[in-house]
Amino acid sequence: MQKASGRYLLSGASGMLGTAIRREFTRRELEVLTLVRPGRQLQRGQSVRPSASDRPALRSVAVALSGEVPWNPTAAQAVPHPELLECTDAAIHLSGANLADHRWTAEYKNKIVSSRVESTRALASTLAGLRQRPSTMLVASTVGIYGNRGDEMLDDSSAPGSGFLADLCRQWEAAAQPAVDAGIRVVHLRFGVVIGNRSNPGSLARVYRIFGLGLGGRLGSGRQWMSWIGLSDLAAAVFFLLQKTEISGAVNVTAPNPVTNAQFTVALAREMHRPAFLPVPAAALRLAFGEMSDEALLASTRAYPSRLTAAGFQFEHPTIDLALSAGLRRL
Repeated sequence: MQKASGRYLLSGASGMLGTAIRREFTRRELEVLTLVRPGRQLQRGQSVRPSASDRPALRSVAVALSGEVPWNPTAAQAVPHPELLECTDAAIHLSGANLADHRWTAEYKNKIVSSRVESTRALASTLAGLRQRPSTMLVASTVGIYGNRGDEMLDDSSAPGSGFLADLCRQWEAAAQPAVDAGIRVVHLRFGVVIGNRSNPGSLARVYRIFGLGLGGRLGSGRQWMSWIGLSDLAAAVFFLLQKTEISGAVNVTAPNPVTNAQFTVALAREMHRPAFLPVPAAALRLAFGEMSDEALLASTRAYPSRLTAAGFQFEHPTIDLALSAGLRRL
């Protein structure tokens, strides 16, 4: 495959996925601009009071030094100086409130939706309005779009399901339409559960701690399917899709071997050399986590990465044992 080159734009750079992808940019010696929210200072330099005629040049210098572009997706103009985004080859949009950070109250559900849908629409509209637009926009999504589907095998073309997550993902993906209308290739990255490592565990941080104490166990019946992907494979898939210009639309970014929760429990306990004899009843999960338990912990989603594999992507960690072994040894 041709080596990636050019200039890239990244949002959500401080999160689990953004951190891994930013490191991959560095490893590949590629130039990346990161979108930063209000209140973040540029990494170098001190604040100055330039004259009006000098400000555009100084902004460009500041961006070149720091690699950061200020933005506020809730503002009328999300990027105050969109000219700073000119000549980027592709954008990767990962911003959004963490699904597992809080109980899903009505207020937090609104925050989840607005942080994803509004930010996607804001960035897509900004990119569409540039004189020199990027050719590609990769936008995060999740396999939660398929809902609770039991043992059904789901590929990238499967119909969306029902529930809060499915509705969220439909809105999230639709919000990128301004970029599509402007001729930008848009890819919706439908991520599975990400198998991170102990230094960057993401949503599995709590799970690793519990299993480390020997208190792990299956969730509910344990028969629910879990679509997952190793963090290094996720970063590699993102760069693979940047180069595969013939691919647009929805892509399942998941490993080719989904597992049930019971299988995941056994694999994680074995890798951590801990017992896992304390199953958590579904009723206890619902009491502790409310709606999130049914949508994220007990829902069964058996997704397969048909488009990735058909395009020739090679997984470094195609099985849960390999992914957990790789992740947990990186301390």
